Amino acid sequence: MNKYTKIYGVDISKDVFDVVDSGDIHHQFSNTSKGFVSFLKSIAVGSLVVMEATGYYHYRLAQFLFKNGITVSVVNPLSVKRFIQMKLAKVKTDKSDAKAICAYGKVNEVPLYNALTESQAECLQLFRLLDNYLKNVPLQKIIFTGRKF
Repeated sequence: MNKYTKIYGVDISKDVFDVVDSGDIHHQFSNTSKGFVSFLKSIAVGSLVVMEATGYYHYRLAQFLFKNGITVSVVNPLSVKRFIQMKLAKVKTDKSDAKAICAYGKVNEVPLYNALTESQAECLQLFRLLDNYLKNVPLQKIIFTGRKF
């Protein structure tokens, strides 16, 4: 038996995130601060929010929820994918993914999320900025120690 009042499965993308709770109720929120606050208001006390690790998209929501006292779990996307495959699910939508993530959280002991410190968060942002810069600059134009690659 699960110790949480309710479990929420979250499928997050660039613009929105879909949420399905353990009562099979679906909601969609904008992936903005306003959407985060709306979701926070709808979470029952003593609940668990489970989401896949999706790079920057999951990070912002997980940090926000954690800092507001919500129990959060960030799980490996491959684990959820294999879980969905075992159930032989053929439908692939954001809503169905959120439902599957919720089901995954119900039947598995998921790891609890620990928020990053301010220094870790700043380093992560700098790495992402550098990565974004390197993706947008053609390799031939990057000069390292006076030589072109």
